[in-house]
Amino acid sequence: MTHSEVTVESEDRKFDVSIEKYDNGFFISISEGAKKLGAMVMSVGTGPSPSTTTIIPVRSDSVFLKLISQKVASEFRGICIVSLSAQKDLGPLAGKVLIERITEAVRQ
Repeated sequence: MTHSEVTVESEDRKFDVSIEKYDNGFFISISEGAKKLGAMVMSVGTGPSPSTTTIIPVRSDSVFLKLISQKVASEFRGICIVSLSAQKDLGPLAGKVLIERITEAVRQ
């Protein structure tokens, strides 16, 4: 298992991203402000298309969670669990920046 942390800043907001890499997948925690677990989605990318389930429901940003979870699970043919604790809705720009930075980080 390896651990990495990335800080992502977008639109005057700061997100701490913690990435745990295991032999068969990833656990990615995204926190704005205090480090907390939040809404959680899990994807399994071992088949032709990823299978996704919600562990802890989210009021908004469900598309973001599903997208990042499926993307990582499919690319690495494993499991990806993503948790998001944000102070308000991400919005399209912050979500895009987070996806780009997380994708870069998991590929390293």
